[in-house]
Amino acid sequence: MAASPRLIVVGLDCAEPSLLFEKWRDELPTFNRLMNQGTYGRLESCIPAITVPAWSCMTSGRDPGELGVYGFRRRSDRGYQKMTIANGDFIKFPRLWNYLSEAGWQVVVLSVPGTYPAKIVNGALVSGCLTPDTGSQFTQPSSLGPQLASSVNRYLFDVPNFRSGDQDRILRDIYALCNQTFTLSLNLLDQYEPDLLFFVELGLDRLHHALWKQMDPRHPLHEPDSPNANAIHDYYCHLDRCLAKLLERCPDSEVLVVSDHGAQPLMGGFALNQWLIEKGYLVLKETPTQPIFLEAAQVDWSRTKAWGAGGYYGRVFLNVQGREPEGCISFMDYQQERETLRAHLEDLQDPTGQSLGVKAHKPQEIYQQVRGIAPDLVVYFQNLAWRSLGSVGLDSLYHLENDTGPDDANHAQYGLMIHSDHARPGKGEISGAQIYDILPTLLNQFDLPVPRGLRGKILDW
Repeated sequence: MAASPRLIVVGLDCAEPSLLFEKWRDELPTFNRLMNQGTYGRLESCIPAITVPAWSCMTSGRDPGELGVYGFRRRSDRGYQKMTIANGDFIKFPRLWNYLSEAGWQVVVLSVPGTYPAKIVNGALVSGCLTPDTGSQFTQPSSLGPQLASSVNRYLFDVPNFRSGDQDRILRDIYALCNQTFTLSLNLLDQYEPDLLFFVELGLDRLHHALWKQMDPRHPLHEPDSPNANAIHDYYCHLDRCLAKLLERCPDSEVLVVSDHGAQPLMGGFALNQWLIEKGYLVLKETPTQPIFLEAAQVDWSRTKAWGAGGYYGRVFLNVQGREPEGCISFMDYQQERETLRAHLEDLQDPTGQSLGVKAHKPQEIYQQVRGIAPDLVVYFQNLAWRSLGSVGLDSLYHLENDTGPDDANHAQYGLMIHSDHARPGKGEISGAQIYDILPTLLNQFDLPVPRGLRGKILDW
């Protein structure tokens, strides 16, 4: 058997600390052992707390503003309708595996979001979700691609149509993706004998989105008698067994388990663009007779002051003269208009008349730098318990369903970390860890220089 890697980073997209640390800890012997002998705690994510850009923030030590990546999609120019996928080409900073490659480490990087198209490393890199297909540049070296594609009956980069509502098919695909990820990890360990193995398992995120209401009585659409009521619990147990098999192969490795954010029941959706229409910020040339996405609506841009994007959080853009093609807010009035709109948003109420708990962030207040075309306001609804709905033509501002397909969960600001080094005892449970701390802590751990300008601190684990 080949030697154990010096470091294994197990990424569990969307792993929720309240489930793994508390509710099911005693039923997860592998995770429990790592916590008992190591250091663990909640890991505060970036703002916004979503897969893209969170994994890039974690591995680069930079925030979304510095990266210029604010979600899965980004405005490619100052026009109104063109959004592009924020793939790995937009990340201009080195990531953990780049620093380690330069230090002479052999690395294997597998299925990390934000790594397509695959870039050269000292070892192997296989890109993850948002990769188009196996005919694209999804591996480095490129010769690895056909080998991986032929190793399984159906190579998965993600769970197809995980918002379709077809629960049984979604579950099958989630398990298939998980088993593929762990199997490829073991195979690449034998093939490359790396110093670093870093992979992300995406199925947990898709499972939370697809089946949370089956499990959680807090969910407004909870289904207590669902045959899939134990599906999330059973999958955490499956992950525990997969991890046990991996660590049995690598008994001497230092291990870091991390998630990019947590999860919580989706309590509702707020129709952001519909509200902007009612407040006179967004003007349509004609009112839709049924709900449609804003991209399909006839917008009078010359009279529109602001519009928004739907998703886990709200992105609000102002229409500024000299910046947008048909801007109607003068540069002199921009800051006041933004502050007024922020105040209106933060004063929103839920259907019962209670505060909706809105926090509207100015990018300049939360990021070290602001690159690319950032939203003018980054809007959290009830700390992500509610999501932003971007459709127009809706009959209400408040909804229990997502407007882009069935969705049971939204993200939570805190993910988790578990660090275990067989050579020394850990610190037990710690607090105050942030997603930006992972890179400088690992570089320091292995006596590598920590670049200046990183946002995070070095954790004492």
